[in-house]
Amino acid sequence: MKSLKSIRTIMAGTMLAAAGLATLGTGPAMAQAVPDDLTTMPAVPTTFDPPKTAWGDPDLRGTWPIDNIASLPMQRPAQFGDRFWLTEQEFAQRQEQANRSDEAYQAEDENDTIGMGHWVESDASGRRTSLLVEPANGQLPAFTEKAQKLMAASRTSWTPNTEFNWLTDFDSWDRCISRGFPASMFPFRYNNGIRVFQAPGYVVIALEMLGSRVIPIVDKGEGQIPGEIEQWLGHSVGHWEGNQLVIETTNIKTGDSATTDPYARNGSPLNMATMGVPPFNVIPTSKQAKVVERLTMTGPDSIVYEATYSDPEVFTAPWTARLDWSRNDDYQFFEYACHEGNVQPRNYINASRAGREQAEGGESGGSK
Repeated sequence: MKSLKSIRTIMAGTMLAAAGLATLGTGPAMAQAVPDDLTTMPAVPTTFDPPKTAWGDPDLRGTWPIDNIASLPMQRPAQFGDRFWLTEQEFAQRQEQANRSDEAYQAEDENDTIGMGHWVESDASGRRTSLLVEPANGQLPAFTEKAQKLMAASRTSWTPNTEFNWLTDFDSWDRCISRGFPASMFPFRYNNGIRVFQAPGYVVIALEMLGSRVIPIVDKGEGQIPGEIEQWLGHSVGHWEGNQLVIETTNIKTGDSATTDPYARNGSPLNMATMGVPPFNVIPTSKQAKVVERLTMTGPDSIVYEATYSDPEVFTAPWTARLDWSRNDDYQFFEYACHEGNVQPRNYINASRAGREQAEGGESGGSK
């Protein structure tokens, strides 16, 4: 069973080692040509003519795991300045780190064991410095004053020194409900499988971790639903612009009857390598939140995925992330059994209550 907290506990002792892999890049089948000017990001190639389904749509079906970019940071580390790309010397250093990751994986296979070599797998064949491509500085736009106040008051197990007294003191991912949106489309340390299915009038994006998306294909501008209807992964409708699939998502979950917060919180960090204060899993979501995704096949085994996020009540400007997907139909999905055996919320609550009682001079009361 995969309890979120138990996995986090297993990983805790090796997180510092994993941090050394925090800048590993994209896979070989989807490597984008690196321009001479490392401060420029070329447009997404559109010259590839993808195969078509029996009903005539571009065929995106397949397994597209993003585990090989799981350590690429959301925001650009400061040492890379205004560069979208690594230098050849930096790339060589990244490759050396990746080789050590490969060695750990192979050693576990040889010893018939499973450890961090399998949990945190990285590939160094890409030269990107971050997932963000807009703003050009590689940093998320500033938060609004309202968003900053909500984030400061947020409750999640990822926030240091949080006191826990009930389930509402945990975010939606702590409670095995959802990573939120668009966070669910971004890589994490594990369970990064993505599968695309298609049928006439529909595209389905199945996620290995908490949820799948059923996306009807409609005429542009159609398929909207009343704003009162909200979903953890939002309401998505798609249309084709040539060979490019465009998905517009609104009606993203903004509130939870179990909490007094006016906004829902993203259920997990956008990317562990970018966690700061406050952590990114407490970014609020307002009713104005909207995501526009574009999926473009750039070769038989490669898709460029772009997501542009706007929420004027939270961010002072929109931002865009670009991810390179590589086909791997041999990738195995594993059950993300998060609810089963997830005893840690109770443990957090009991420990927090006991600590408060001890501080007040009373006896530990445990569960109440």
